Amino acid sequence: MADQGTVGDKAVRFGGFRTGAGYVFELTGGALCLDLANTLDNRKAPAPREILAGFEDLAAWGAQAGAVPDAIARALRREARAHPRVAARALQWARQVREVLYAIFSAVARAHVPPGAAMDRLNLELPRAFGSRRLDRAAGSPAWAWVEHDPPELDRVLWPAVVSAAELLTSTELDRVRECAGERCSWLFLDRSKNGSRRWCDMTVCGNRSKARRHYARVKSRLEA
Repeated sequence: MADQGTVGDKAVRFGGFRTGAGYVFELTGGALCLDLANTLDNRKAPAPREILAGFEDLAAWGAQAGAVPDAIARALRREARAHPRVAARALQWARQVREVLYAIFSAVARAHVPPGAAMDRLNLELPRAFGSRRLDRAAGSPAWAWVEHDPPELDRVLWPAVVSAAELLTSTELDRVRECAGERCSWLFLDRSKNGSRRWCDMTVCGNRSKARRHYARVKSRLEA
């Protein structure tokens, strides 16, 4: 089971873990597009861990990250069970979009120009994503809402992440995108610390591991001296 820490006032669990009710995700990115990019764990390891192992995981991520309401997530699961081949394609598409987002924002985190191919792919997704929104006046004043279908389209869970990416790329927070300094971690996050010094996706995990490695190295050096 993963360690538990806090980011702001929100409890998180590094990497997530499975329970009887499904998967619990860690959401430390600070933006929906970064949380999606972080659904492949230990990218720098010889065998990265796929967190979106099945469509059920994608639907769970969407609900926990706030990309879709719980009711829509349940409907997505039902639709996926009824149409497994379509669900498999939607999952594959989600993983592809995730890698596009990682390519773009990991480059941004290193102060590099995002790859042209990744930006081209993101641009291809934008019309569908932005075209899936409408202005809703139910709350009194107009506000953006998502167009919902019955049954829901299985790619519905990804559109908010695509919109999030476009919004972040054009926001004043773009220069706050960071990549975790963990030895095997490559999770992305928005550094909203006052002095811009945040280094870890989760200080209680990657930060503590780094401290432990430094401590071990110091002790070993003294013993060998």
